[in-house]
Amino acid sequence: MTVRIRDWQSGWMQTLHDAAGGSEAMLRLAHAWHERVLADEIVSHAFSHGFRDDHSERLAAYWGEALGGPDTYSRTMGDETEVVRMHSGNGPHEEMDRRAIACFDEALDDVGLTEEPLRGALHDYFAWATTTTMSRYHHSPDDVPDALSIPKWSWHGLVEPVG
Repeated sequence: MTVRIRDWQSGWMQTLHDAAGGSEAMLRLAHAWHERVLADEIVSHAFSHGFRDDHSERLAAYWGEALGGPDTYSRTMGDETEVVRMHSGNGPHEEMDRRAIACFDEALDDVGLTEEPLRGALHDYFAWATTTTMSRYHHSPDDVPDALSIPKWSWHGLVEPVG
């Protein structure tokens, strides 16, 4: 199911997912980002204990859903609680976050998502998710509440409250 976002000024608007090129574009972006973070001496530490073979596919589905695309991730792969728990309990890691965001920006270039305002909206989403939802529970994954839903992001920012 694709989510359509209603903009209070202009009526229905294209989702970021669709503007970026849909699920195939999300997969290309996820692959490009994953390659970049594995090559980064700081960010690659997050993957030093291994990762799923389908990491890029899962990441693409997650980003797609967050950006207004199909609910594939939450319907077939997991929920926000599971994702946030996976990223929790590692203490603060501001440098890693900054570098992950830089890798995302470079991955946008790699896949040709360079036109504004799309590029800026995608950057803003990733930076927000990295420094907010994925970095909220430094002490322990057990601190993450149950039943979180994937936050939705539009051209104007967060469109659903987290949690």
